[in-house]
Amino acid sequence: MIIAFAGMPGSGKSVASEQAKKLGFKVLRLGDLTDEELKKRGLKRNEKNERLVREDLRAKFGMAVYAKRVSEKIDKLKLRDVVLDGVRSYEEYLYLKNRYGDKFKVIAILASAKTRHNRLGKRRVRPLTIDECKSRDRAEIEKLNHAGTIAMANYFIINEGTKKEFEEEVKSLINKRIRKVYKSKKIKRGRG
Repeated sequence: MIIAFAGMPGSGKSVASEQAKKLGFKVLRLGDLTDEELKKRGLKRNEKNERLVREDLRAKFGMAVYAKRVSEKIDKLKLRDVVLDGVRSYEEYLYLKNRYGDKFKVIAILASAKTRHNRLGKRRVRPLTIDECKSRDRAEIEKLNHAGTIAMANYFIINEGTKKEFEEEVKSLINKRIRKVYKSKKIKRGRG
């Protein structure tokens, strides 16, 4: 089973990934490719350089480059029960859906721009100003083709409450809906 968390910056993907990790999932963060590339290029980790790398990698290798690289890890390590933190472009979604079929599910995490920008401004690592938040939102929609992945999600969680409420909702969705459906399909296929 491969679950991808999709959502705009500050929606709660990292918190959701931490909950999935506690449930036994291996978490692969697609942004690690950006971090690795920043290191290779000797660039400081900040919003401007991260955007440069994200857009440059996709321009050079195609919009699905992050999905292709992460699927190589999944297949090489023969990973099961994987969570992908930060699937963005619609092309990434299509690549992963075509490669993994029914084993691949997307959970879109939704929060208002005001809530997300407030979170991004308060985070300990790389806090963003309101202008940086707005600029990043525009870039993710216009340059990274992010909206399609969110629109095609199998499940949606609105993250406007407390962190604890959100964590409980993530755990419940994974345990009571996704795992339950996945196990019932596996059992039916085994009998058929």
